[in-house]
Amino acid sequence: MHPQQAKATFSGLEHGYYKVAGLQEFAAGLYPLERMLLDLRHAPTADIDSLIALPWAGFMVDEADRVPPDRPWMRCETDQDWTSPGDVLELQPSASRAALRYRRGDNGNVLFATEQCNSYCLMCSQPPRVIDDYWRLEQLHALIDLIDKDERSLAVSGGEPMLLGDGLVEVIAHCQAALPQTHVHVLSNGRLAGEGGYARRFTGLHESLTWGIPLYGDTPLLHDYIVQRQGAFAQTLRGLYAMEQAKQRIEIRIVLVKDAVQRLESIARFIYRNLPFAEHVALMGVEPIGFAKAHHQSLWMDPIDMGPALSDSVQFLSSRNIAVSIYNLPLCTLSRELWSFSRQSISHWKQNYRPECQPCQVRQRCGGFFSWVTPDWLSRGVAPINQLEPA
Repeated sequence: MHPQQAKATFSGLEHGYYKVAGLQEFAAGLYPLERMLLDLRHAPTADIDSLIALPWAGFMVDEADRVPPDRPWMRCETDQDWTSPGDVLELQPSASRAALRYRRGDNGNVLFATEQCNSYCLMCSQPPRVIDDYWRLEQLHALIDLIDKDERSLAVSGGEPMLLGDGLVEVIAHCQAALPQTHVHVLSNGRLAGEGGYARRFTGLHESLTWGIPLYGDTPLLHDYIVQRQGAFAQTLRGLYAMEQAKQRIEIRIVLVKDAVQRLESIARFIYRNLPFAEHVALMGVEPIGFAKAHHQSLWMDPIDMGPALSDSVQFLSSRNIAVSIYNLPLCTLSRELWSFSRQSISHWKQNYRPECQPCQVRQRCGGFFSWVTPDWLSRGVAPINQLEPA
């Protein structure tokens, strides 16, 4: 697992976003040299003088003496393989640190929009802060310009991205202009979509845009309790209908906390009856970080004990042509009839496997565990699977 930040030494480089470049990135000609760091760590020592002479922003090196005199450079002080060509780094020279903002080939690249949120969910993995962070918008635009043009998908997350108002509209429009082949998945609680015609701002804005909006209950009492905001259920439904009228693609997300699981079949039926335009329903295991750690006792339910509710709800939705997927639950905790609905979704830098997973014959298909999982969050069903065993 690679961390998202690394200690680094800098010379002559300013704070900003830079793309790590090898010969492939140079040959593509898609990014300005003044926003790229030429990677000299594994470059040949000869026949690159003419390449080095170009006006790069700087160089990535393993030894400072490889840099031409008076040229900017950076050196990672931890793992030299922490970053590779194609990645995008935010350099923070004043803190002697570099942060990874885009990793080529990762399945979980995110445009982090804001720390603000108008909900206060019991299991929030990114606890909100009451701050003015609209400065992030400029950085998001800079990052978008450096992401690989053939990137398959990006998420936009927070906090609550809709709190950016026009800023979110501009970010999505920029994605369409700079990354027209990239699917954009916005994670939002949807509560503001029904206010003042906001949802209509996204009509026709992006060719491949999906909104992941959570619904944690089939009644206001349950949903509002989980998000800790009175009236949120009604706002969410208004937002969902407004997004549908704006011709937006919608995914319903359900985090599998105890109270939601106990009503899961009723929630599935509610979605079918009232939200038939939803393209996909995502059933997601709790990420054991943030607020979830403080609410473990009220949130946690062993996936083994979720079995009947999961099976019935998945069967109900899929038999009615509503796509459904299960995320963040290892295969050994699911009945085999649910394996085809399970997805490998945990971002590479968050993903881990337990020692008991070593002999498992389906490990390559399994999403594994969040790296910060503790014994309190482990199912009693965790065990290696012999694929030859009968179902």
